[in-house]
Amino acid sequence: MARHLITSAIPYINGIKHLGNLVGSQLPADLYARYLRGRGHEVLFLCATDEHGTPAELAAAKAGKPVEEYCAEMWEAQSKLADGFRLSFDHFGRSSSHQNRTLTQHFAKVLDEQGLIAEVSETQMYSHADGRYLPDRYIEGTCPNCGFEDARGDQCDNCTKQLDPVDLINPRSTISGSTDLEMRETKHLYLRQSQMKDRLEKWIDTREGWPVLTTSIAKKWLNDGDGLQDRGITRDLDWGVPVQKGDAPWPGMEGKVFYVWFDAPIEYIACSQEWVDAGKGADWQRWWRTDQGAEDVRYTQFMGKDNVPFHTLSFPVTILGSGEPWKLVDYIKSFNYLNYDGGQFSTSRGRGVFMDQALDILPADYWRWWLLSHAPESADSEFTWENFQISVNKDLADVLGNFASRVTKFCRSKFSEAVPEGGSYGPREEQLIADLSAKIAEYQTHMEAIEIRKAATALRAAWVLGNEYLQEVAPWSTIKTDPDQAAAQIRLALNMIRLYAVISAPFIPDACADLLTSMNAEGADWPGDIAEALNALPAGHAFTVPDVTFRKITDAEREEWQERFAGKRD
Repeated sequence: MARHLITSAIPYINGIKHLGNLVGSQLPADLYARYLRGRGHEVLFLCATDEHGTPAELAAAKAGKPVEEYCAEMWEAQSKLADGFRLSFDHFGRSSSHQNRTLTQHFAKVLDEQGLIAEVSETQMYSHADGRYLPDRYIEGTCPNCGFEDARGDQCDNCTKQLDPVDLINPRSTISGSTDLEMRETKHLYLRQSQMKDRLEKWIDTREGWPVLTTSIAKKWLNDGDGLQDRGITRDLDWGVPVQKGDAPWPGMEGKVFYVWFDAPIEYIACSQEWVDAGKGADWQRWWRTDQGAEDVRYTQFMGKDNVPFHTLSFPVTILGSGEPWKLVDYIKSFNYLNYDGGQFSTSRGRGVFMDQALDILPADYWRWWLLSHAPESADSEFTWENFQISVNKDLADVLGNFASRVTKFCRSKFSEAVPEGGSYGPREEQLIADLSAKIAEYQTHMEAIEIRKAATALRAAWVLGNEYLQEVAPWSTIKTDPDQAAAQIRLALNMIRLYAVISAPFIPDACADLLTSMNAEGADWPGDIAEALNALPAGHAFTVPDVTFRKITDAEREEWQERFAGKRD
């Protein structure tokens, strides 16, 4: 048994997330956590809401609520949706927690003691219309690198280039839309990332097997242009972690807060403290402090590609630069974007399916299967209703669901609602067991490597083996001439339902739990030896015929949903 720490990129508090957000971090992280737990490993799976900074202030203002009240309501909403999608977080925290505030201020103090924080006088955008300095996320404009017209003042979401507001072409206030901006002098704290470049690059080179997407983005920001730049870590905002050195004031920084991208990753650590303080666990330091046992932990992060620069550069600078024995990430699984039906998801235009809408239409397993089996790992992928319908109908309904239904109903009709006895396995059954053993080994290899689409393909292939066997041996014909042989065929098939339910649970947990209940096999362990697992339900073992495991999506439903979520048109 190994110990695995898993974190998903923490979602912004500003609204319900769409399916692209879900598959870009939280859902694949849950898949991996469920798989590792199934294999008997000790897992701590953490996530939280990212509640500070401009997005929270802007969203709260739009909602007409105090920011604290808005964040509390949205945390509750996101927590319920996480439950709805069966995201198995050990704790779902909040970056506005007192634990995160204390830890963020601690890191600032020790980084300053290490000479890695500098006070810098700079000019910053001031909006006359708004009567205030504008932090970078309060400013949008055209990206000087790729021409994207809605680039933010800190980063372009289109090309992922890190920016400063002064880099933007035709900048405008996101509060008022005003372009009446001027640069005024102010003072901020900077994290001296440039001092850590060589050490950071050496550390990245020690990370084994990172996805090309992750390493290419990290190396780009390390070496392109002038290389790794110092980064401002404070902002002129009201909402956030107050700038302090530990619990002491920071002279000259009164009224400022830490930049959200400084405190948000620290919440990964603070979240484990919240987990302990909530009475869910004990000794968070054994997961995070290498002097407390965390050297034995494998730490995996999941995130979209837009988050990679901060997790490969800025957050590691914070951890390494502190000089303290904190656990560093071992593997970063990054994802490209999921697009929607020929374009992009858009909150403002109501385009695409969002998490709450998805659960109103169909149970979580339908979405989990499609999203994971089409995860945007090597390139951007696209959600279309036609593809979704085909995948649900063919993979879930026709292959897995149909197998469970045919086998159990046939057994009830011709034998009873118990595993039949009689007959023995012959060459065809032995071949099936060998084929299943090879395919499940392939599936496990891909899961260990977090190759999600390949794992889904191997899992589906294992389901297909059962259907092919059933079609070939045709127990409904065999029973007419050799009832004992038909009994052996059905006995094997019933055990396959149990096996499928166990190994498929990381992808489709609700359906698999229902199948295990129907087979009277709750709590079944992950199979070691497949031949042994296919004899786990002995003759006489009672079962019940399951309800429809997956229903098919009709053409009429597909057309209605496609129209409903098309969004506003120009």
